[in-house]
Amino acid sequence: MLPGKIAFLLIVATALSVIGALVVANRYRAAMQRLMKIGQKTTSTATGGGAAPNLPAAADLPPVAVSLADNRRAERQLIAAFVALTLAMALTRTLQMQIMANGPITWKTVLTLTAAYAWAVVPVIAVIYRWRRRRLVGTLLLWFVAAVALLTWRVNENVSFAQVLFWMSLDIGLPLVIVTALCLGGATRAVGPWLAPVFIILCWASQAGVDLLSELVDRGSPVVDWLIGWLPATGAIALFALAPWAIAWWPARALGRWLAAAYARRQISELFYLFTAVWAIALTGPALGAIPDDGWGALFIFLPLLWIPLGAQLMRKTTGQRPPGRPPTLLVLRVFQQDANVQDLFDRVIERWRLTGNTVLIAGTDLVDRTIDADDIFTFLDRRLGERFIHSPADIPRRLAEFTWLPDAEGRYRVNECYCHDTTWQEALAALLRASDVVLMDLRNFVAANKGCLYELETLSTVPGLKRAVVLVNNATELAAAQAATTAAPAGRFVWLAQQGAKPPATEEVLGPLLVTSAS
Repeated sequence: MLPGKIAFLLIVATALSVIGALVVANRYRAAMQRLMKIGQKTTSTATGGGAAPNLPAAADLPPVAVSLADNRRAERQLIAAFVALTLAMALTRTLQMQIMANGPITWKTVLTLTAAYAWAVVPVIAVIYRWRRRRLVGTLLLWFVAAVALLTWRVNENVSFAQVLFWMSLDIGLPLVIVTALCLGGATRAVGPWLAPVFIILCWASQAGVDLLSELVDRGSPVVDWLIGWLPATGAIALFALAPWAIAWWPARALGRWLAAAYARRQISELFYLFTAVWAIALTGPALGAIPDDGWGALFIFLPLLWIPLGAQLMRKTTGQRPPGRPPTLLVLRVFQQDANVQDLFDRVIERWRLTGNTVLIAGTDLVDRTIDADDIFTFLDRRLGERFIHSPADIPRRLAEFTWLPDAEGRYRVNECYCHDTTWQEALAALLRASDVVLMDLRNFVAANKGCLYELETLSTVPGLKRAVVLVNNATELAAAQAATTAAPAGRFVWLAQQGAKPPATEEVLGPLLVTSAS
């Protein structure tokens, strides 16, 4: 019964992780809205807004020259690295199967099974390119169907389609369902995988409680008779299922905090965490099937996971071979409450920029699903989100000191945010501008009543050292008011990109002017 119990726990933990992700993202967004509107009086006489911000290493040097071609090459290298790592792990898994089955090893079988197991790279590619739900589900489903068809045709002509379908459903069907559920939406993709280990511990505690109740019933314990006296059967089961959470919550919480701390120290990256989680889930299905015959030997199936730290080290060495100097920093500004526009811009442009340099912005609820990370999640669950906010100018150096300027193992730079009240965002903007080389400002649907955007345009016009500001506009933008706020700008500082109709500017049309001037 053990494999069935573990499979059931995984399914329940996944469902709870998805629900928990939606709840956490919604509550996180509501908490941000509430905290942003809190105006706190400045009691300190310090002027943190004028202090030098925490800049990247080698801040006294100009940013490294990075071209659009360099950015494309970095993207190709990132995809190729994860594909190669996936193929190595899939090949190891295939050879394991052949060794454990004591069957003949043929190149036809090895290549076919390796291709089937390589599906685990799809969620990582989906995160890199920010695929929509339909595309992710369609790709995973198509991969499963193709794997079944290929195995039926190539591996053994004596094996029926129904047999292959049944085997593949047990072997990779359950992992596919779990991974798809965790990666299906923006909030679940960003939050769900980090909550999954917590809910696995809690579900294990519930199962242990139910098993204890079953054991008491089998032994005819007087405790059961006592329970029946004041609780119905369903109530007793619920009590034994949920009461252990009071104990299990503490190790689960400690695990969550450890994950958050490891992420903050760059020991874990978003992509490698997801990649590891996907492969752990993918190997769990075969391991469950091996338990009846192999017992603890089923853990041998998780051997391919040893490739992941090696792959991370190799990728880190490749990242370390970049030209010396400081990577360029991009400041992102936008019209708030234009969620769809800025989310699309983030998915297409900012994700590509992260292969080139750092990104800084003032936090808002419009990008919660894109920027929330492990540290944010568990800080919020500990009810310490308010500590992230800049209450007065004196807090700005402290917040910028927490920024991460170095890339993760796979070479992507993180997005750093300033959490501001309505009374402190202007000082934070000044500090972020001193740390930035170029600016991307989304003014689509801007109107002259957006006084905050006018202030930002005026500030961009006069701040020294800024190389270029690329501004996106559309037919609804009140362009005359926006351009009137930039009359003091040096020649060539602003590049105005007009959106034609409903179709947004192409990714490289926006990236091009940002990268051309990132080191000029």
